[in-house]
Amino acid sequence: MTDATTPGTIAEQLSDAALARRVAETAGEILMTLRGSDLFRGKALGAAGDAVANAFIVAALREARPDDAILSEEEAADPTRLANTRAWIVDPLDGTREYGDGRADWAVHIALAVDGRATAGAVALPAQSHTICTAGCTAPDQAGGRIRMVVSRSRPAAEALQVAKALDAELIPMGSAGAKAMAVVRGEADIYLHSGGQYEWDSCAPVAVAQAAGLHVSRIDGSPLVYNMADPWLPDLLICRADLAEPVFAVLRGAA
Repeated sequence: MTDATTPGTIAEQLSDAALARRVAETAGEILMTLRGSDLFRGKALGAAGDAVANAFIVAALREARPDDAILSEEEAADPTRLANTRAWIVDPLDGTREYGDGRADWAVHIALAVDGRATAGAVALPAQSHTICTAGCTAPDQAGGRIRMVVSRSRPAAEALQVAKALDAELIPMGSAGAKAMAVVRGEADIYLHSGGQYEWDSCAPVAVAQAAGLHVSRIDGSPLVYNMADPWLPDLLICRADLAEPVFAVLRGAA
């Protein structure tokens, strides 16, 4: 007879969304403990965080879902994953530089793609003591006033700047992709448009959560985001309030 304390039993009983939340939050706790140790700084801290978080996440997912594939930023892609309809796509530390610099705008991404679609996931913002999961995710409040648009702190995409100018949007510089996407989910911003290059692990968890919150998600040409592909390069992304999608596309079509 197996009891509730048998290793792996509790994790196996969790739903995919609940598992994503548990793994993301625990990885976040590990990363906060590591940063608080003062044993590493700057780039060395970021590298240590990537390695430690990845080791935990991969081990936890393999324990809980041994038949699923895993695609992680910190591991060589296993081509056998392409034959699996279920693939966990993870970024153990999204915003390594922000993490190493002691900032709060970094994240942990845990997502499950089924048949290429982001279906369940969680984005943890450990330095902000907040995790958003596809289970129970609610739509952000409709804010009035000027449109707010999150952009990269260091290299805002040209398309994002064009959209911001055309829509008279306020630009909010921010770090990691996860932090920017969750700002839209939390109602702190209205648009996140990225066109400067990304991989599947940069967007899969944020997209899963944004979809659950009723937001618009797509490529910047309006096509769907497809995951667990042979080439994990997925260079652009739009997450925004549903009523703003067409105005954004109109600007992009005009620019093209």
